[in-house]
Amino acid sequence: MNLRLALAVSFLWIPVDVSKASGQQVSPSPNILTTQLPVNQSTDTVRVASFNVSLYGKKPGDVAKRLLDGNDSQATDLARVIQAIRPHVLLLCEIDHEPDGRTLNAFADEYLSQGDSPLEYPYRWSIPTNTGMLGQLDLDNDGDVELPTDAHGFGQYPGQYAMAILSQYPIDRDAVRTFQTFRWSTMPGALRPIDPATQQPYHSDEVWNSLRLSSKNHVDIPVLIPQSESSLQQDGRKIETVPLHVLASHPTPPVFDGAEDRNGKRNHDEIRFWNEYVTKANADWIVDDHGTAGGLKDDSLNSPPAFVIAGDLNSDPKQGDSLRSGIANLLKNPRVQDPQPTSPQHGISTAKFGRNEIRVDYVLPSSNLDLVGSAVVWPDAQTELGKQIRATDHRMVWVDIQWPSSN
Repeated sequence: MNLRLALAVSFLWIPVDVSKASGQQVSPSPNILTTQLPVNQSTDTVRVASFNVSLYGKKPGDVAKRLLDGNDSQATDLARVIQAIRPHVLLLCEIDHEPDGRTLNAFADEYLSQGDSPLEYPYRWSIPTNTGMLGQLDLDNDGDVELPTDAHGFGQYPGQYAMAILSQYPIDRDAVRTFQTFRWSTMPGALRPIDPATQQPYHSDEVWNSLRLSSKNHVDIPVLIPQSESSLQQDGRKIETVPLHVLASHPTPPVFDGAEDRNGKRNHDEIRFWNEYVTKANADWIVDDHGTAGGLKDDSLNSPPAFVIAGDLNSDPKQGDSLRSGIANLLKNPRVQDPQPTSPQHGISTAKFGRNEIRVDYVLPSSNLDLVGSAVVWPDAQTELGKQIRATDHRMVWVDIQWPSSN
């Protein structure tokens, strides 16, 4: 009998026969989603990674068309990097979004599940994004309403620079929260851009009150991680799964603006959102796209909840053009721990822009999780993997979490 799993495509969740999708026989097993483990991992360790893959094009459909035949060199190199690290849960940044998830599915099916070390992700979600979604207001004050600068998030077309999640564990689709339409102005203490020449707000009240905070999306994705055989509730019943909340975002770069620093301030507050979300469970101003108020609440089986904040946050606490207090405060939050992952030759940096190396990509576990290891994937340039990582200007970041945690 084949095991049927739920595959997430955008908000359409489709049952998929994994044995047919992979071409392999799959028998029902409580460990079916942990049969392919990252190197040096045991079944009680979960590897979570974030990777900006730079899979975007110049117009809609470009990337999907490139990927469909399985022969795209960039996608092949990216897949080899992912196959080498083998995360159980992977957040992808800068991968095109379509309602049917065709780019994500092509990448997973034609690249990740192919080659000498195939890697299956039966649970997938191509995350809706604000990028390239044109509104009706002039956001950059140039007198026109046009892409890319007047979109809710900078983008040449809808779906550009989006995010996606790939998981070997089920996603609790009914508990997913999105904040795509959350208004920036509703955040207490929001850093409203000011024109330094006039000392007046850069945006009119009409524009300011319509601006979305998230340049892509802010999403809380509960991934259901199986517990060990000995995990019992107080009444003796076995706990089957406990959610690990993946808090994913990709804030706007803090540049490409003017003296008003509207992108720098937006980047700061996009990061600050998570700082508030994980500490203010009852905040009535935090309202998701379904109208539910409040931040991250205690789970019935895991109080306080376990989470990881993941993504390309476009901010380094020690260098660069961002308002560094946003990321610095997040890293100092007592609910968050910073594993400070490194690579041997490049230290804590996760991206290279020209000659500059900077830390902008993060996987930050909650402080109630036990860390086993972490790293930035930046091998020697002369190695095969070192050549393949050049498919993007970012480097994968991963953490290994002991599961269940002893905290």
